[in-house]
Amino acid sequence: MNLTKKQAEKLVNGCINNERTAQEALYKLCHADMLRVCYNYLPDKELAKEAFNNGFLKVFQSIKSFDAEKGELGGWIRKIMIYTAIDLCRSEMKFNKALLFTEKDEDEFFISPSVLEKLFFEDILQSIRTLPLATQTVFNLSVIDGFSHKEIGEQLNISEGTSRWHLSEAKKQLRTLLETSGKSTDQLPERSGKAK
Repeated sequence: MNLTKKQAEKLVNGCINNERTAQEALYKLCHADMLRVCYNYLPDKELAKEAFNNGFLKVFQSIKSFDAEKGELGGWIRKIMIYTAIDLCRSEMKFNKALLFTEKDEDEFFISPSVLEKLFFEDILQSIRTLPLATQTVFNLSVIDGFSHKEIGEQLNISEGTSRWHLSEAKKQLRTLLETSGKSTDQLPERSGKAK
């Protein structure tokens, strides 16, 4: 979302004043990116749309609290979308709180850069979407959105150890999926848009 500070301020003020044109402009501006955020956490398209719409309702309800001095409008909206998707995700799944994880497990799931070079961005996304929902959610929060295991635990109501286990399991499953995909792309012609 590339807005100048002045453009963002105008949109925010319009939304605070319940101006339909400002609300519609903000919705259209964010639609594709924020729906993608929801889809990262909820691979079911209908659930992702539900999270997106619920998230935007929250955006409009709490837009008065947006503070441009504390951050960018797109980042603020993204955070709302992530938390809304997590809330919906939490209601759709159950985490196994008894799972154990050791720190040394994390190093065992390294994916070779030569394999990653052969994969395309969509292949990687598709692989992530095949993970079990709980594991996928922890992976997205940790790797894509940069949350700590403590923050993930607080958001998903799980222990840090369970969060670590899900991340470790995601890496393990993705390693297998990506190495298989990487090997199968050896005979494919070069395409643009490779994951680096």
